[in-house]
Amino acid sequence: MSYYGYAPYVPVARRKANAKKEMNKLAKKGIKIQPISFQGRIISKSFWGRAWCEHLEQYSDFSNRLSRGQTYVRNGSVCHLAIEQGEINAYVYGTDLYKITIKISPLDKNKWLDIQKECSGKIDSLLEFLQGKISDAVMQVVTDPEKGLFPLSNEINMHCNCPDGASLCKHIAAVIYGVGHRLDTEPESLFLLRNVDQNKLIKHIKLPISDKTQKYQVKGDLSEIFGIDMDEQPVQKKTLRKAAEEITKKTRKKSVPQKKTIRPTGKTIIRLRNKFGMNYSQFSRLIGVSNATISNWEKKPERLKLKDKYYTALLLISNFDKEQAWKKLSSD
Repeated sequence: MSYYGYAPYVPVARRKANAKKEMNKLAKKGIKIQPISFQGRIISKSFWGRAWCEHLEQYSDFSNRLSRGQTYVRNGSVCHLAIEQGEINAYVYGTDLYKITIKISPLDKNKWLDIQKECSGKIDSLLEFLQGKISDAVMQVVTDPEKGLFPLSNEINMHCNCPDGASLCKHIAAVIYGVGHRLDTEPESLFLLRNVDQNKLIKHIKLPISDKTQKYQVKGDLSEIFGIDMDEQPVQKKTLRKAAEEITKKTRKKSVPQKKTIRPTGKTIIRLRNKFGMNYSQFSRLIGVSNATISNWEKKPERLKLKDKYYTALLLISNFDKEQAWKKLSSD
């Protein structure tokens, strides 16, 4: 029963219990639950995470929803938040459990080309970038409010099934701040959200980049070696294949026994990634593919048709424990 038009008060403990039950139901359906949780009052520590929050705040029609959204994300009310290609799906518990969907239009192709050119002189090390390390200088470019990857107001469609009629309710606000927090540790999610591949930033780089990469001036097919799509580099002294072998040969364990076969399915990818406790960026570096590729693989229930090199990579890491996987990731 409601009083004076308001829904009856539901204790926080009961709300959490109800939300947990609903999340368990989703988990049984195969959805990987990704809650937002942290300690303290600082929602986002990285400048790009804060920039995301500040950028989306300007699209609010009721400013009081923002403070309520901050409270919700701080107290753990965002019990699931998944960033996918062009879409954010989340669940936030309040008086009831609410589903939030934020759809983002694909990034304009010309805008993406301009970002690639702008970033080309700001990537200090090709090898570090291929390992998934995105520099602050690059993030400064991609988070520019006008010229970067952040969506404009006409590129955003937000929906929450709560009864609040505001275009940005407190539940949506909580999700926006949750994305800012997630970007702290997964900046690559911003590229996934705008449906672009950050590895394309390498396209405009002119080798050599630094003294550290001087000795690896080479010709080679980066798509073949690292599993990314880009144009061939000019002919140099060595092959990138040989350079990659030199970088990794000291850390590979020849004594690790390999399984004879592995069935590559979306569930296999999810199981291995969860086993190692890695995000899309970290796991994709183990295999040698883009973040978007891992995301697409995990969505497919049928057997994956993989190139031999990717199947071999999966076969190798399938016999790793968590410590071995992270050691290889840090050494590659």
